[in-house]
Amino acid sequence: MVLAFVEHDDGEIEETSLEMLTLARDVASQAGEDLHAALVGGADVAAELGAYGVDTAYVAEGEVAETYAPEAWAECLGGLLDELDPEALIGPGSDVAHEIFAHVAAKRDLPMSANTTAVTVGEEYEIERQRWGGSLVEHATMAGETKLLTAPEHEVPIEAVGDGEAAVETVTPEIGEDAFRVTLDRIEESDIEGVPLSEARIVVAGGRGVGGPEDFEQLEELADLFENATVGASRVAVDEGWRPHDDQIGQTGAKISPDLYIAAGISGAIQHWVGAKGAENTLAINTDPEAAIMYKGDYAIVGDLHDVVPQLIEQVKAAKD
Repeated sequence: MVLAFVEHDDGEIEETSLEMLTLARDVASQAGEDLHAALVGGADVAAELGAYGVDTAYVAEGEVAETYAPEAWAECLGGLLDELDPEALIGPGSDVAHEIFAHVAAKRDLPMSANTTAVTVGEEYEIERQRWGGSLVEHATMAGETKLLTAPEHEVPIEAVGDGEAAVETVTPEIGEDAFRVTLDRIEESDIEGVPLSEARIVVAGGRGVGGPEDFEQLEELADLFENATVGASRVAVDEGWRPHDDQIGQTGAKISPDLYIAAGISGAIQHWVGAKGAENTLAINTDPEAAIMYKGDYAIVGDLHDVVPQLIEQVKAAKD
C-alpha cells in the first residue's frame, strides 16, 4: 500500500494536500497498490478523500490531535508505518510535512526525497525532484523499505477521480510525554486587511523599481479594480520598509498560485520566482528587457511602471465600464 499524509484546516482539506494526492495516486497505481491516508484529527473531512482515490483514511485522535507537536506527530506517523508497512509515505511540500517527515526519516533511518515532481516505480524508485528553490531538477534513484516523498507546492495539478467516500478508521496512538516538548503555543493573525496572498486570484506586486512606499498606491489602485485581488512585494521592497513582511513573495515569504500575477519593477531573482512560479499567468513590467522576470513571464511590457500601471488602470476601468 501507499500512505499519504493529509493536512487540513478549518474543516477543509489543504489545497497542497489535494495536489499531493495526484502524485500519491500515480505512485500507488504504478505499484499496483491501494492508496490510504493518514490525518491528525479531521474525522469530519476524512471521508471526502475518497473523491481523490483514497480507500481508507486513518484519523489520529487524542492528545496528539489537540495541537501541533512535530515530534508527537512524527511518532504518530511512525506507528502507522509499523502497523501498515506501506512501501511509500507521501506528503505535501508544506513546512509542517517537511518537519514531520524529517523526524520520521531520521529516527527510522529511512530515505526521504523532498519536492518530488515525478516517480517511476520499480525495485528502486526513479525520481525527479526540485533542488535549489526549483532552479535545478535532480534525477536520482531511491531505495529503501519505505520511501518518504513530498510533492512541491503548486507544481502538481489537483485531480478528483470520483465522488465516493473513503472508509474512516480512528486511532488513538500512545505517545510519550517527551514527544510534546515542542508544541504550537498560539497563532497570531495578521492585522493587515484584505485578501491573503495565498488565497488571491490576482496578485499585483512591486519591487525595487517601485521606488518607495507611496508609489505602491498605484498598485493598490490596480488591485482594487479586481475581485479577490491583493498587493504583494519582493524581499527588497520589504527590507526597505515599504511593505510589511506579510506581503513578501518568495523563498522566505509567501508562495502564491493566482490566475494572474502582475510583477512591476521586480527583477525576478530565483529567490522571488520560487514563490511566484505557481501563477497561471504572469505579466512582467520592467524597464530592463533583459531582466530575468521578462523571460519567466507569459507577457512582458518594457517600460517604466509609473507610466505603464496608470495606463493599465485606465484600460481596466474602461473595460469594466
